[in-house]
Amino acid sequence: MGAFPKVAVIGGGSWATALVKVLSENLDYVGWWMRSEDSVLYIKRYHNNPRYLPGLELATENIDLSTDLNHLVEEAELLLFAIPSAFLKDALSGLKPDALKDKFIASAIKGIVPDERLIVGEFFLTHYHIPEDQIAVITGPCHAEEVALERLSYLTVASTNPALARNLAEMLKRPYIKTLVSDDIYGTEYSAVLKNIYAVAAGICHALGYGDNFQAVLVSSAVREIKRFIRSVHPIKRNILESAYLGDLLVTAYSQFSRNRLFGTMIGKGYSVKSAQLEMNMVAEGYYAARLVEEIRREHEIKMPVAQAVYRVLFEGRSPKKEMAKLSTKLH
Repeated sequence: MGAFPKVAVIGGGSWATALVKVLSENLDYVGWWMRSEDSVLYIKRYHNNPRYLPGLELATENIDLSTDLNHLVEEAELLLFAIPSAFLKDALSGLKPDALKDKFIASAIKGIVPDERLIVGEFFLTHYHIPEDQIAVITGPCHAEEVALERLSYLTVASTNPALARNLAEMLKRPYIKTLVSDDIYGTEYSAVLKNIYAVAAGICHALGYGDNFQAVLVSSAVREIKRFIRSVHPIKRNILESAYLGDLLVTAYSQFSRNRLFGTMIGKGYSVKSAQLEMNMVAEGYYAARLVEEIRREHEIKMPVAQAVYRVLFEGRSPKKEMAKLSTKLH
């Protein structure tokens, strides 16, 4: 891989759109796959994504937009995935055999692949035999909406391959984006998954009338749960207070742009899971993560009362009000 390889972004949502914006400002070629032919035609004509970040004007002259994933995979050396984890397997189902051989993979997905109980990096390693040193993970704290507004944001690129991490970090660097590198691909990716669960909890509590004092204790407990979880599943030396862990949690738990917090707020107000998902018209990764993390938590016998409370509300039909009241007696 050269210093600036040809990159294709896989996904049509807000985060994929924001990443295409950044990359197209730095690179001569950016492939962009999305499922909707109508969206592709619209963007080519009007230079913005009609469904996500519609106010963001895109420099389409160096963007290769297509619904043909095989074409973009053939063109690109590095594939950057930014689609909901629940749709990853379906998106890849039309690829030719060995299409990903020798490709570099970057995941900006904040979820666990359903039915696999694998984070995205592990999924590509297990099912597509992509070597670990050809995989990178992109984490925040960073919201697509603020990237679109060019507000100062931070990204961490993690890989066991220092050259890959550095190159990808350089490609994502802009005056409004600062980039850091890490070698902790498992910890940063699991942390990115977990923070969505805690943002759902924060949203539920907000809707129920819990104030800032309680939210501070809730998030403090979430930090400790993340630390226990990633230490159990991948025990290496890491500083959980760095922005890729703590910063990502804070922005997702507190931000007005957080879809997981919004999802939790709706649940706390009495929406059913299905009605909340339909009204949002966006995927809240914390919903899928809650069940899969609970399975892993049980296997490793990890103490995670906040994550367990969210799981019981979403998957066991427990009362949000009663569950959060019980949770409040366990936190400190």
